[in-house]
Amino acid sequence: MLSLRDFWRRHRRKFFVATGVLGCGYILYKLYDSQRRLAELERQQREHDEVIKAQMEAHFEKVQRIADATTLPHAIHYLSNRLEEELALSQLTDKLMRGKEQPSSLSPSEKLELWDRLKILSFTKMMVSLWSVTMLSLYIRVQVDILGRHLYIDTARGLGSSQLPDDYDFIDRDDQQNFLASADFLANFGLQALISNIQAAATKVMKGKQLKDFFDTGVLHETLMQILEMFMSMGSPHQWVDFLMPADARFYKLAAASCHENPNLPDVTKFDQLMNETRAVLLSAEYSSVVDISFKAAVNALVDEMTIQSGGSLMTGMPLAKLIPRVIQMRSSLLDEPSKNRFIQVIRSIPEVQLFFTLLYANMST
Repeated sequence: MLSLRDFWRRHRRKFFVATGVLGCGYILYKLYDSQRRLAELERQQREHDEVIKAQMEAHFEKVQRIADATTLPHAIHYLSNRLEEELALSQLTDKLMRGKEQPSSLSPSEKLELWDRLKILSFTKMMVSLWSVTMLSLYIRVQVDILGRHLYIDTARGLGSSQLPDDYDFIDRDDQQNFLASADFLANFGLQALISNIQAAATKVMKGKQLKDFFDTGVLHETLMQILEMFMSMGSPHQWVDFLMPADARFYKLAAASCHENPNLPDVTKFDQLMNETRAVLLSAEYSSVVDISFKAAVNALVDEMTIQSGGSLMTGMPLAKLIPRVIQMRSSLLDEPSKNRFIQVIRSIPEVQLFFTLLYANMST
């Protein structure tokens, strides 16, 4: 017993030191192990995020291709046909041609009245085409960004993300197709009101302009901007939104169900959400700024195109009577298919437009 006590007295300091060293070593090991585990978790999270990001980009590119190859070309082609139905000028031009070939068939006052109507309606049709192609190209891009965001969330959910609620509702194929198909709302429901409002603006701007008045690039540019600005200032500040999409998504749901003769309305809760998010973007101040910039670029491109088609004579000026036939011809260029449409390419290449949609998609995807 004494020897054990003596041994303890002689070696207890070493024992305490050894115990302390072992304890510190264990603590350091546990700290290292926890840091290693944390680093592994962070690595796994980064890999998970990369997978989601890759899936998100794949989804977005797929939807973008659908919009560029299908949605936008269809919407513009359908709108072009509808515009021709609602605002055909062939009757006026045919009467004027007959009056030219058979001078006795029209009195001077009748001829002047026909020219005055043609003056108003030709500018109306051109500006409806310009407004429509500009707004459709922007509107469908908004749709793509919003839909891409929802597909991203669906992908995150499918990969087991814990950031989404348990009752999260995935967007199905029908809602996706119906959402993209809503780009036809302008042609189906908004076109008549759009034509009426732009015609009212064109009438006010053009009423003081005579057929003998000379139009050069400057006068034409100023005239087009006046019509556009007057139209955009009519009614409430965002009245034009109602030409592009329904104020209530349920209206479009009822119309779609009626067209398919389906008395039982499908569950379109996700569709309603997509439409509401789209309307919120269209009503934003940032989007209004993008619209203004796009219209100015489109008008510049239109004046340039008409100058080229006139062989440069528009730069020195021509009587309004000679300009009107060129105005009528511009509808086909304005509503040409997107892959050949100069105006769509001009709008897409605007730095402010590119930045807006980059930020829109990035902010919605966070």
